Amino acid sequence: MISMNTGLAIAAFFVVLGPLIFFHELGHFLAARWGGVTVEEFGIGLPPRAITLFEQGGTKFTLNWLPLGGFNRPAGENDPSVQGGLAAASKRVRFAVLAAGPGANIIVAFILLMIMFMTGTQEIMPGARIVKVEPDTPAESAGLEDGDIILQTDGRKIRQYPDLSSYITSHIGQPITLTVERGSSIFELEITPRTTWPENQGPTGIVVEPVGLEIKRYGFFEAVRRSGEEFVNFFLMIPRAINWVREGLISPRLLRPVSVVGISQIGGQALDSSIDQHAAWPILELAANISIALAFTNLLPLPAVDGGRIAFVLFEGIRGRRVDPQRETIVHFIGFAVLLVAMLVLVYLDIVDPLILP
Repeated sequence: MISMNTGLAIAAFFVVLGPLIFFHELGHFLAARWGGVTVEEFGIGLPPRAITLFEQGGTKFTLNWLPLGGFNRPAGENDPSVQGGLAAASKRVRFAVLAAGPGANIIVAFILLMIMFMTGTQEIMPGARIVKVEPDTPAESAGLEDGDIILQTDGRKIRQYPDLSSYITSHIGQPITLTVERGSSIFELEITPRTTWPENQGPTGIVVEPVGLEIKRYGFFEAVRRSGEEFVNFFLMIPRAINWVREGLISPRLLRPVSVVGISQIGGQALDSSIDQHAAWPILELAANISIALAFTNLLPLPAVDGGRIAFVLFEGIRGRRVDPQRETIVHFIGFAVLLVAMLVLVYLDIVDPLILP
């Protein structure tokens, strides 16, 4: 008997990951056709093949039995002797074809984020609420009290409550002006984070929490702006998350990579949240983040992924002549084997120690 959580994870695997893989491959396909590269087959789903839908321009469009994304099979992918194949194309065309998959994922992520912001998304309210002020600390000396809401630091708006801790940590020993809301009053206080402090207290001696959550909807142009901010935040989140781990705000486990099993598990949680709240934003946000992550991962200069192949094209441009295709194929084969082993390790971790969304 399949449990509810397992069922949602399986559903998320096909609902979220499948379409993202499909659009990734569609990006490769469209760029290949634009560049005059022969594509032998473009498949919906993964083999074995169920039926050939139609054939056009030398490409077989097929429907396959495994309902997960799709695939794109260009002619002469690793053999420059094949006329009209990918390996025989110019550097510009090869670069475009290889980059188009991650590019498609970026476009899809942006569209998903726009839909999310326009239909309504749950956001953390600006500011940080003080849960506790420790005695004999800079916070107590400055006049801060339990229940105060800190809105700004030196005139900078606190968008999320961990931003307060990050700002304080980066200004140890320097006076900071806090904009504080207490009841119906808003005023300013000055505080200087101490350079040393007792264990489990921090530089100022306060414990904070989110102010609350709210559902916000944006118009078209505002949704475009917020989607752009989310792209920036995605990459800023990496150093922020490292800092939050160092400060004990989140568990280090949340920073480890996940496999397709882990993505499915997290997707199941997001799908459950969407069903529970009768809202699309949890699954839309996750799908957008996964799409950005797919693009970023595929652009890394690692053998066997798009970024590794792009690196060979760029090296060819700098060197002035091509790396022996057989040697390049061997490099990608070894890289694929290493990635496969790494993926099996991550699958094992996702099964024995699944991640739970905070």
